[in-house]
Amino acid sequence: MKTKEIDFIEKTVLPNGLQIVTEHIESVKSVTAGIWVKTGSRNESDELAGVTHFLEHMLFKGTEKRTPYDIALSMEAVGGYLNAFTSTEYTCYYSRCLDSKLPVALNVLTDMVRNSIFPAEELEKEKKVVLEEMKMYKDSSEDVIFEEFSSQVFDQHPIGRPIIGFENTVSSFTRQHLFDYMEDRYQPSNLLVAVAGNVKHEEVVDLVSELMDQPGSKTVEPIDQPLTNYAPSQKEISKVIEQTHMIIGRRGLQYDHPDKYLLLLANTVLGSGMSSRLHQNVREKYGYCYSIGTFNQSYIDAGLFGVYIGTDKDYVTHVRDLITKEFEKIRNEAVGEQELNEAKSQLKGKLLLSQESTSNRMTRLAKSMIYFDRFVTLDELVENIDAVTSEDLLKFCKDFFDPKVFSETLLTPEKK
Repeated sequence: MKTKEIDFIEKTVLPNGLQIVTEHIESVKSVTAGIWVKTGSRNESDELAGVTHFLEHMLFKGTEKRTPYDIALSMEAVGGYLNAFTSTEYTCYYSRCLDSKLPVALNVLTDMVRNSIFPAEELEKEKKVVLEEMKMYKDSSEDVIFEEFSSQVFDQHPIGRPIIGFENTVSSFTRQHLFDYMEDRYQPSNLLVAVAGNVKHEEVVDLVSELMDQPGSKTVEPIDQPLTNYAPSQKEISKVIEQTHMIIGRRGLQYDHPDKYLLLLANTVLGSGMSSRLHQNVREKYGYCYSIGTFNQSYIDAGLFGVYIGTDKDYVTHVRDLITKEFEKIRNEAVGEQELNEAKSQLKGKLLLSQESTSNRMTRLAKSMIYFDRFVTLDELVENIDAVTSEDLLKFCKDFFDPKVFSETLLTPEKK
């Protein structure tokens, strides 16, 4: 399969350091535009935990020329969509709309990023909103256990902190905190504009150059965050729930790790989808759960891998034993050619299906630039997946699935 997709990718760096990258997709009438800030929750001080996420909320609360209602109406009035999200390592403000409305989308997005004023009354209201969001997450058993597991594996490191922050830190934020954080992190040299859809690169460059024309750019200093030592551990917490939730996992691999394709395939074989080993064994064979699956998260310098399951408290020991047996099997027995080829087809199929969305293509475009400073083509991804052999996978799994390096987090029903 040869896509020649690189022919449709173009990149420009403005004099002030801002990067613009586009993908031309002639077969669609829509476009997705995103302004990516290369800063996330791990870039915060302990005292400002949650400020990146809170700032993302506040950029929708008014600029010098738009009220919060104006911002909300701006894209919806032309049939578009406006939203944002914050992660551990980046923040994105994006809009999806008809290709003819791209100038409107970029105008609104750049206005939010450049000219937000953080009205005092909106700031206090939004604190209440975020505190309610925290309560929502605390009511979700899955959110609670994933937060606890990340904190356990990345103990005493910013990666292990919740992206949303804490009640005491969010309650303390002032307008000046937000202005100062933007001054430090929202510099043009730390921004990336990614656009995918029926667009011409030159038109996007002209629009962004006009809208983001601030001269020069303050250097955003990298923050030295050496990883803390990892020691496997067990942790149990409880709340008023019916099910027991469990994660068995460990630190994973960073984005550019040479073994990342091996882990992707191991992840697929073990716990991706209904045909996976864990789903077939734990749920289909024994009926011990409704939901079970693996997860694999990568960061610039680390990763997180694990198995999540929700089960009855009486099944925990049985489930733990079954998961351990699957780990032992994949590290001691080579995955058969048929099963490996099916896993490869599943991975490649997901990649190709995701390309039908301009939002997914915009995201892939931006992440390629953020983590690799180049566009990683589908051809390259497919070739690396196809290159994995059963012997390669067995050698990798022998070390990676060593039971001595796995941690466990349990969320159990509170005793009445």
